[in-house]
Amino acid sequence: MTGWWRVVLLVVLVATVSTGAVLWSTWMPGESVRGPLAAPDGETSALASVLEADVRALAEEIGERNMHTDGSMAATVDWLEQRLGAMGVTPERHVYVLQGGRWAGERAVNVVAEVPGTRAADEVVIVGAHYDTVPGSPGANDNASGVAVLLALAAWTRENPQARTVRFIAFANEEQPFHQTRDMGSEAYVRDADETGDAIAAMMALDGLGYYSTEPGSQHYPYDWIRWFYPERGDFIGFVTRTRDANLVRQAVGAFRRDATIPSEGAALPAIVPGIGWSDHRPFWDAGHAAFLVTDTLPFRDPQYHRRGDTPERLDYDRLARVAIGLRGVVEALGTPDGE
Repeated sequence: MTGWWRVVLLVVLVATVSTGAVLWSTWMPGESVRGPLAAPDGETSALASVLEADVRALAEEIGERNMHTDGSMAATVDWLEQRLGAMGVTPERHVYVLQGGRWAGERAVNVVAEVPGTRAADEVVIVGAHYDTVPGSPGANDNASGVAVLLALAAWTRENPQARTVRFIAFANEEQPFHQTRDMGSEAYVRDADETGDAIAAMMALDGLGYYSTEPGSQHYPYDWIRWFYPERGDFIGFVTRTRDANLVRQAVGAFRRDATIPSEGAALPAIVPGIGWSDHRPFWDAGHAAFLVTDTLPFRDPQYHRRGDTPERLDYDRLARVAIGLRGVVEALGTPDGE
């Protein structure tokens, strides 16, 4: 065989392997919703009103929520405790001490509430969403939308307990300057949970769930090649994780699509791809736990990401409610022990 043919075969082999790897990473079970959305039913409309009220309470009544803004984190914790208590889910505070920077020695609070499992209570599924914002932003989409859905799922699970314990956590300090440091709320939480020996079966992070657009070209991606496998319109909700947790994200997408009334996409890509690890699931990966992110893709879609314009009136509460209802099926799937 000549050297030229060896080069041709090598190129074909590399292309075949690369294509196979991409197809493996992007294939998800079930069928996504296509075409115009069906009219919302009464439950969806009612839930949309609740979600909007929660987003407005966080983004308008409290506003910017971070360590830079005096009293804002404490006010948010109080509000979360009131909301959880009103739905019959008893909240607890996971308090940790900040270790670096200008706030070293101060305390931060993760708000935790759980619904005990009915048959496998020692196995824990964690649903998390950060409640803080970047300085200067009211954070309606990032991440009042995630917190609102977390509360909706907690209320539903309170009435529909699962075999496994489902633990709902509103995390502090996901944003800079704490992002991916020991002072990130989820980092501190998983560190303490591992020390106490919690059996974490899976973790689902909710981060930016409320901004959608049906305009062509409204959806962007970190690499150009990704757009060949996913929509150009930002009208879907995304499920993403690292390649190691592909089976988990496929389970989640399959469960979501069984009853979903909104488009959905999933991906299990290398953790180095920008955006794949940019939320509270990352510390769970680092601690060896399977975890994934549910998101509208935030900076790859939302023009007001981390800006003052991230305000409540921009969000699509009908679609947000559809996401929350679809995620009930994901909680059911994750809440079922392996083998059942």
